[in-house]
Amino acid sequence: MIADIVGMFVVIVIAFVAVTHFIKKNKEEVVDQEVVVGDKMFTFELMVKFIKKRLDEITKVNLYDIGLSEEELKRRKNKKYELKKALKGCTYGDVNDKKYVKELIYDLLAKEYGIDETNIVRVMPFDTPSLLTAQDKFDILIHEYKKTFAYEALSEMIKKYNLDVFKFVEGESRPSYVITEDEINDIYEKENFQLDFNDKLEVVVQRIYQQYKGFSSIDEVRDMNIDGISGGVSGLPESFLSQVAQSDGDFLKQAMEAKVPRACDSIWIMFHGKSIRLAFLSFGTEAELKRVCQNIYKYNNPGQLSDTNGFKINEMKDGSRVVVVRPSMSETWAFFVRKFDVRRASLEQMYRKASGGDELINLLKFLVKGARIISLTGEQGCRKDDIAYGYD
Repeated sequence: MIADIVGMFVVIVIAFVAVTHFIKKNKEEVVDQEVVVGDKMFTFELMVKFIKKRLDEITKVNLYDIGLSEEELKRRKNKKYELKKALKGCTYGDVNDKKYVKELIYDLLAKEYGIDETNIVRVMPFDTPSLLTAQDKFDILIHEYKKTFAYEALSEMIKKYNLDVFKFVEGESRPSYVITEDEINDIYEKENFQLDFNDKLEVVVQRIYQQYKGFSSIDEVRDMNIDGISGGVSGLPESFLSQVAQSDGDFLKQAMEAKVPRACDSIWIMFHGKSIRLAFLSFGTEAELKRVCQNIYKYNNPGQLSDTNGFKINEMKDGSRVVVVRPSMSETWAFFVRKFDVRRASLEQMYRKASGGDELINLLKFLVKGARIISLTGEQGCRKDDIAYGYD
């Protein structure tokens, strides 16, 4: 009798598991259908899902079951290996791997997903500037500036519009180095770029890439020839907001409306020794900031960032130095990326205009020629490394 009851129970459990699996599979098929039909297909979320699915299929396909010729099999195996290598290398800051992955995403969207000149405006309203967000406009500006200035695009934009000056921002009592949303809107209006379909699709591809394999909203900024970039280093952490929510709902509402900066809204760049806040950019959520922190330090497998080992110091593939911290060592997830551009490491460029600059340069030259021991000290961002690299 007991054996019969146990047997019936096992049958019921197996049937329940089978039905659950069947329902889940049907739901996944419905979602997959949404990816390829209807107006909902033209959203970044579903497009990212489509790209993930297709790249996963390409990298996991069993080439021996397709019945290819020996020559074609060898060619497909090489392409599969190259794609796997690029998908891994692009998260380390390798711009060549990033370019390869973006070109593949471009082809998948144009040839398989059905993106054309008519429906691309459903993804991003290129033809209606008033509907574009500050990040949309910034992405377009960087894309267009890169055509002429390559990785000097951000530097040229900052110089052209004097964005690296002390200024007052509404709601703040003291001036600071900051680039605001209004400034980006003004620059976009003044530039008045006319984008063709290829330009529009490349902007969309970059947005998809940075959500899939890139570093979120800082992905293109990190590649620029600047002194460094950091995120999560200012603003209120989510843990604080959750505590305040229990006692002060109005304050939480203001924080969610971005009136009170959160840690995930914190993006700073180091430009010519100045720490400039990019107030128009944000990671959006703490989860996105956490994803970037968990990926940005992974080059050469430095070990796991965990609660017991709450920080990591490493370098990226392009030589950038990266420091990542996480709770409970810090109040929030944060990272610091310090870049080194040897071409900028010129004492004449840095100190010629300064008072006593010529004397300082001559003194340093004599000290180096005399093989004297030199101690370079100063606060963060004062370009100690540039001096060291210039006379290494």
